[in-house]
Amino acid sequence: MRVFAQVVALIRYCARSVDPEGRNGVSEEETHTRLTAWVRGRVQGVGFRWWTRSRALELGLVGSASNLADGRVEVIAEGSHDHCQRLLAALRSGESPGSVEHVAERWSDPKGGLSGFVER
Repeated sequence: MRVFAQVVALIRYCARSVDPEGRNGVSEEETHTRLTAWVRGRVQGVGFRWWTRSRALELGLVGSASNLADGRVEVIAEGSHDHCQRLLAALRSGESPGSVEHVAERWSDPKGGLSGFVER
């Protein structure tokens, strides 16, 4: 399943690189970034990290979702800025397992070195 998700992500990435309008395959969506989000609420022990991983893989993002000692979940995602924004919107949507009270976010340049999206 993990290899399949990576293949799908690669196909999506390659498909975005083909631009019939002649912009050399570079669009706003392809500007890569790193999103770090801290999610507060009833988000541990309810399937929240699994749900987040599923959303991230659907969007072709790489990174992790980790439980923190203070009860929050830290989400690190790298990929297109548009897809990271979509993940952030999903985290705030109210559709996740558990109950989200607040999501704090930080945007930065991607660090790379990530493969897949893991639950920690």
